[in-house]
Amino acid sequence: MARLSINGKDVHVDADSSTPLLWALRDTLGMTGTKFGCGQALCGACTVHLNGAPVRSCVTPVSAAEGQKITTIEAIGDDRVGKAVQAAWIKHDVAQCGYCQSGQVMSATALLKTKRRPTDADIDRAMAGNICRCGTYTRIRAAIKDAAATLA
Repeated sequence: MARLSINGKDVHVDADSSTPLLWALRDTLGMTGTKFGCGQALCGACTVHLNGAPVRSCVTPVSAAEGQKITTIEAIGDDRVGKAVQAAWIKHDVAQCGYCQSGQVMSATALLKTKRRPTDADIDRAMAGNICRCGTYTRIRAAIKDAAATLA
């Protein structure tokens, strides 16, 4: 039994300590906003925040998340930065198939929480490893810049 703090709520998860956080979220808790993509931390679809930093939940064991503050896509719009990113995503019509977008939004939000005026190089670094098979990278960059302008 693991005790986790997810989106500001303490929950108990009946999962082995080595279970990837992704499966505890999706299968045990029914939080399906976080997506499974590759299972090897290569695509970014499973990105969540652990103490504000983006991590790949498919390779993060539940034991590593205990005692940490976990934020998922379900709660990212609860603060000013996440709300601005979500609004920019809609404004720029970023999502095409949408499968990767929860991970993209999580990475973009983490970036803007640490760097309010990101350069293209900052965006490239922060978004590296978030793969969009539909190729909406131009719209993703525009949305991040728009959210940054809104937050300025």
